[in-house]
Order: sequence, then structure tokens, then C-alpha cells
Amino acid sequence: MNIFDAVILGIVEGLTEFLPVSSTGHMILAAKLMGLQQTDTLKCFEVVIQLGSILAVVAMFYKRLLVDFKLWCKLVVGFIPTAAIGFLLYKSIKSLFAPQTVAYALIGWGVIFIAVELFRKARPRESELEHLDQISYVQAFIIGLSQCFAMVPGTSRSGATIIAGLLCGLSRNLAARFSFLLAIPTMFAATFYDTYKNLDTFAQNSDNITTFLIGGAVAFVVALAAIKLFLSFVSKFDFIPFGIYRILIGVVFFIFVF
Repeated sequence: MNIFDAVILGIVEGLTEFLPVSSTGHMILAAKLMGLQQTDTLKCFEVVIQLGSILAVVAMFYKRLLVDFKLWCKLVVGFIPTAAIGFLLYKSIKSLFAPQTVAYALIGWGVIFIAVELFRKARPRESELEHLDQISYVQAFIIGLSQCFAMVPGTSRSGATIIAGLLCGLSRNLAARFSFLLAIPTMFAATFYDTYKNLDTFAQNSDNITTFLIGGAVAFVVALAAIKLFLSFVSKFDFIPFGIYRILIGVVFFIFVF
């Protein structure tokens, strides 16, 4: 892996980590198209750029995070089910990482996104929650529980939590914001746990630290821009375009990865 590869993959990670399109699927597809093998070096690199992406969320919402203790409590409540299931089923989850699984999940959840939006449009409009303070602990737990679906690669953590948020009565913008915030404990825990489980591999790749850091920095900048643009988009439009995109990229996955 060279610096050019690191920049391209950093851009892909930053663009897709918080959009409901599956960063895992896009990283696998991008690596395949770039001729990169799924080596231990690439896996370590993906851990680093994921950390860059989550730091973008911290930078985006740090003022609120510094003063809102109740928000932290809700994030912890939402994190608990994922932490418990992820810890107990870590090896089983890793065994699911296959191209077929990713492709089917991309298409299946694309259909779900479209169906949820059509359901919301068909029913009488009710008042939706617009502010983080309005989210209850029960809603936080349900949204957090939905993250467990994202343990299946290709699902998209943000996609699963946004759908759960919509079904819990959150507005599109609020569902997206809470999804991003819930990523902080979830992704930090996953990143550090993966780092711990692969310490020897990281040590063997010490010569690649500069390349890793460049990729992480690119992911941070791109993710920060992607979050801002996404929140602006969902304030005006629905998620049906993302559902359609997921189906199309799932088909592309079948063509180029298998």
C-alpha cells in the first residue's frame, strides 16, 4: 500500500462511514478495484482510518458533548446492547465478513429504506421529535439495539440506527444526528478492541505508520465535510435516494467482487 492508496481509501471511508450506504461494502469494493489484497496491513489501516472518521464526529459535536450529561447517559444506554452482543459474538461476527453477505445486505437494506420512507409518507403525519433533549431513554435503547443488525457487514451502522430513529418518531435530521453521536462510544470501543486484538500486526506494520496517519487524516477531513452535507440534505429530502443507491451498489458488488 502506498500513499496514493491511503488517500483514496481515506476518502472512501470518510464519505461512507456516516452515510447509510455501508462503509464496509465500499471499502471492500474500492480495494478490489484498486487491486489491493485483504491483508493484515490493510485491516490495520482500516482500523486507523475508522478512528479518523469518528474523531470527525467528536469535532462536529464537541460543544454539546462537553456540557450535556444527559446526552452522554442516553448514548451509554444506546451503546449497552451493542457492547454486550459484540463482546459475546466477536468471533462469529468476524466470520460473517464475506462478499456475498455484503452484497445481499446492501440490497436488502436498500429495499428496507425505501419501504420505511413510503410507509412514513402513507400514514397521517404526526409531530416528530426535532431535538436531542426529546429523545427518551427507551428510544435511545431501541436505536442502540438496532446497531446489532449492523454487525452483519454491508448493513451500515448509520443506516440501521437512522431507520430505528425514524420508526421511533424522530425527524430525519434528528435521527441522523443521534446516529452520528451514538457512533462515538460504539466505534471507539470497536476500534480499540480491534487494535487490542491485533497488537502484534500493528507492531509488524510500524514502517507504515506515516501512510496510516495520512489515510486517517484524509478520512477525518472528508468525514467532517460529509456529515455537514448529509445533515443539510436530510433536512430537505428523504432517504429513498440512498435506498436506490444501495441496491445499485449491491448489483455492482455482484459484478466486480465475485
